[in-house]
Amino acid sequence: MKISQLRERLTALGAKPGHQARLLRAWVQRVSLDTRRSKADHFLPLAVRQALPGLTAELAALAVVHSDHGGEDGSRRLLVRLADGQTVESVLLPRDGLCVSTQVGCAVGCTFCMTGRSGLLRQVSSGEIVAQVVLGRALRTVNKVVFMGMGEPAHNMDNVLEAIELLGTAGGIGHKNLVFSTVGDVRVFERLPMGTVKPALALSLHSTRNELREQLLPKAPRITPDELVERGEIYARQTGYPIQYQWTLLDGINDGLDEMDGIVRLLKGKYALMNLIPYNANDGLPFRRPSWDKAAELARYLHTRGVLTKLRHSAGQDVEGGCGQLRARNLPLLAI
Repeated sequence: MKISQLRERLTALGAKPGHQARLLRAWVQRVSLDTRRSKADHFLPLAVRQALPGLTAELAALAVVHSDHGGEDGSRRLLVRLADGQTVESVLLPRDGLCVSTQVGCAVGCTFCMTGRSGLLRQVSSGEIVAQVVLGRALRTVNKVVFMGMGEPAHNMDNVLEAIELLGTAGGIGHKNLVFSTVGDVRVFERLPMGTVKPALALSLHSTRNELREQLLPKAPRITPDELVERGEIYARQTGYPIQYQWTLLDGINDGLDEMDGIVRLLKGKYALMNLIPYNANDGLPFRRPSWDKAAELARYLHTRGVLTKLRHSAGQDVEGGCGQLRARNLPLLAI
């Protein structure tokens, strides 16, 4: 179900814009329609009230926890079953964050990612994206949503932007706390500035060498690292939010000083934050993560050369929670 379809159904039932706003707010924020001053029966049209139980059940079925994997770092990786039986992953992060999925599978085919191995199976609707947030809020406070789970948000632009608009309005989430993560696509830089809600932007860089980046991200749009940073800088200045650059550290591949010097060349003086993320090991893939000490030294190297850098723990290491791993491990069980 798309948010636009939900609005159309409410309109057909006689719900005016004000009614719809209250209904959507109640769903996304998990609050009661009843207040001290009025009850839902006092302001909702009869047809809406009669349809509400069925509609509530339908929305609840959009995203259901299939399994819940708690991590020592306070994260919780959720394998989420959608209404048609497909599954995606959502991650409750420390400090009130939630990572959501935007596709079942992925077409980009990053060589170090488990999600892309199955290809793209289908898009996740805007309603299913928001339902992941509603599900997360049933388990703990969620004040930040990052679109960094399964899938490439730029390949499901309409649904993702529709979800972002609702989360940034009725959902009560600050616009800079909605983070659109992408490998880079010209459409992102064309469409995000046009929205009522302008999310923060995270760009997956992974290498400053164009040839290596194309090897690591074989089906990503052909945008060079230099062009990606140039376009990112324009968006950062438009919105007032720094660009978060994502860099998965792969031992012996993109963790050399030549790459670090390339990062300095690209990002020094830019409105940017570099996130270094040691690789989350996947069985069956030939990549390894560098030692934490080496990763920390690389972060210091960048920081002392004028690039704001954070060394990130990849959430859920102890539960083998790399993107796509929970789904891949559970596919045989889900087929039974």
